[in-house]
Amino acid sequence: MTRYDVKRELKQCYAPKNGDWTLVDVPAQRFIAVDGRGDPNTGADYARAVQALYAVAYTIKFTSKRTLGRDFVVGPLEGLWWSERPEVFTTRDKDAWQWRMLISQPDWITTDLIDEAKRAALEKKGLSTIADVRHETLHEGLSAQLLHRGPYDDEGPVLARLHHEYLAANDLRMRGHHHEIYLGDPRRTAPEKLRTVLRQPVERVNRPV
Repeated sequence: MTRYDVKRELKQCYAPKNGDWTLVDVPAQRFIAVDGRGDPNTGADYARAVQALYAVAYTIKFTSKRTLGRDFVVGPLEGLWWSERPEVFTTRDKDAWQWRMLISQPDWITTDLIDEAKRAALEKKGLSTIADVRHETLHEGLSAQLLHRGPYDDEGPVLARLHHEYLAANDLRMRGHHHEIYLGDPRRTAPEKLRTVLRQPVERVNRPV
């Protein structure tokens, strides 16, 4: 049995090699998601959200393999980030961040299967945040993207370049939320070796002739 792996199937989205901003067309994807706000390094809500996502994700995987005969690799943790004040991302004012944590799901995973997995995971784990896990479909389309290597807190200058240089130079403007895909586990990986896909959905600006 060949296991579905989103990192292999969508290499342009999950395995970019470019270290500077470039454009990519991101297809529609299905996710499980949990929303929250605050500093991900110190907030208990963030830790519980991630724990709940993985509990449901692995239950979905095992249920799919057992009942459908279709196996897959659980995708990396992803996050959408936003705030009423976009500058808080370059200044790293994390208490003002809002977030939606995500794990990608194969197309054959239905909302009924997700609900079944939530019930099973909640019964087994007893983690109340599992009840907040929901299905999310995201179609970002045209997006600026790069692979960032190093600590998360070193992203500020890279994002500043996007906001103040790259967008204007390419007649683009932001739409949607800032998106990050975490390809390394910060609990097991040295900060300088972390790899994070940074993505920003954009749209073209029509300039007057």
